[in-house]
Amino acid sequence: MTTNLGVLIVGHGSRDPAANREFLALVDAYRAAHPAQVTAHAYVELAEPGLDAALAAIARQVAHVIVVPLFLFAAGHVKNDLPLALSRARAAHPAIEFTAARALGVHPELVELAFTRAAPILEVARDRAKTAVIVVGRGASDPDANGDFCKLVRLIGEGRGLGWVVPSFIGIARPSFEDAAELLARARPERIAVVPYMLFGGRLIDKLATQVAAFQARTPWIPTTLAPHLGGDAPLLRILDERVREATAGERPLPCDTCQYRAPIAGVAANVGGVKALLWSLRHGFTHAQAMPHVHAHRPLAKHVLVCANADCAARGSVALLTTLRRLVKDAGRDRDIRVTRTSCLGRCGEGPTVAVYPDGIWYRGVTDADAAELVRDHLLGDRLVGRLVDNIMQ
Repeated sequence: MTTNLGVLIVGHGSRDPAANREFLALVDAYRAAHPAQVTAHAYVELAEPGLDAALAAIARQVAHVIVVPLFLFAAGHVKNDLPLALSRARAAHPAIEFTAARALGVHPELVELAFTRAAPILEVARDRAKTAVIVVGRGASDPDANGDFCKLVRLIGEGRGLGWVVPSFIGIARPSFEDAAELLARARPERIAVVPYMLFGGRLIDKLATQVAAFQARTPWIPTTLAPHLGGDAPLLRILDERVREATAGERPLPCDTCQYRAPIAGVAANVGGVKALLWSLRHGFTHAQAMPHVHAHRPLAKHVLVCANADCAARGSVALLTTLRRLVKDAGRDRDIRVTRTSCLGRCGEGPTVAVYPDGIWYRGVTDADAAELVRDHLLGDRLVGRLVDNIMQ
């Protein structure tokens, strides 16, 4: 027998069990505050249950599922992974209503929560006008998400009397924390507070702590202190309530939930899904050069090779790998129809360098410069997989 309403809280997921426990503690607190409804959780990656399995499980218990992405901003996971999973769930469970709520976004409660994390550090400052705050975000390949983060950082500093409040990122986007700190050090602030604008702990927080300690060792004349991350405090529970109320009332839906490539909208239902999006991309490759007049016509590519050059993969040698792949492809005379592209994070941090080959949909991990010749010879030129390096085969 089903009840009327279920809320599925979706987190990113972490390889660090402590970070997942923080997330679960928040879910438990929300569940305790709403005993009349079914509350469940899911992860986009790195932990279980996955999104598809959790949607199927909660659909067996309720008539209406509200999916709340517990993400600070709407980037790739919220704009792509979540709507695609919802489209699959709607097809599998047509009698159940699925509604997507918005991400947390730029919210006054989160602005205040971030400032309270820095407040104990600022209280010991002799002069706030000579005190700096560096707010560190996760970073995304989505410009909107990075722009929203920069807006929020500005709001954190408004009216506080601080000398500097600057944004930075731990990955994917720039400036990095290290770049921002080095530049700020030239202004000679008397004190720096570093605020990690991240919901839960984990490897990124550990990485940031190491970077802050290294910066403090290089600049001992500027006291630099790392504040706690946001955590699952009461403001977060209030925002969850707000997002559920909005979704229940049909207000402010997740914009990408109605994208023609993700949801069955009228006569364009055939466009839905990641594979269909790839096919549309291939179709574009073949028709692009035929449309006239066309000022940037190009030949379709036989293969498009994506090499992650984000900080983690770059530290493991991906930049040298990228250069070697391009040289070998050019030496083979195939640089016109095999493109090797540098990308930002591909979501395999700690497992790279990561290489993806499309339209084949083959992802490799742990690829080194020494593997480049084999990869070009066997896969790019010979259409044979390098099995020992395969991470995933996209279907």
